[in-house]
Amino acid sequence: MWTWLASFLGGPVINGLISAYKAKLDSENTKGAQAADLAKAALLAEIEARKSANAVILAEQGRWYTAIIRPLLAAPVVIYLWKVIVWDIVLSLGTTDPIGGDVAEWAGWIVTAYVGGRSLEKIARTIWRRP
Repeated sequence: MWTWLASFLGGPVINGLISAYKAKLDSENTKGAQAADLAKAALLAEIEARKSANAVILAEQGRWYTAIIRPLLAAPVVIYLWKVIVWDIVLSLGTTDPIGGDVAEWAGWIVTAYVGGRSLEKIARTIWRRP
């Protein structure tokens, strides 16, 4: 009799616990699937944004007269640095006055943009994505 009573009471209770646990797992799987779908949508949006940005860059740099602006701005800085480093320091064939004032700041920004531009983008993205 005790066996029958334990099986009668235990069966519905255990079945209820099992079905409740299955419901909990299903809801968690649904949340996980929604999170995965959201992450997928965010990645696709990022890809589309990069394609759009690339299209803008190609449109802006598509002509020789728009593409040459950056190299023309960088050329004096490159020439100056080569003159100072190679001619003055390595070969010891002269001296060059240091750049001063606003031009020195502009030269620093040009070098930073060319050499460290992508690194600065990555650092900024890392900082701004923190919760």
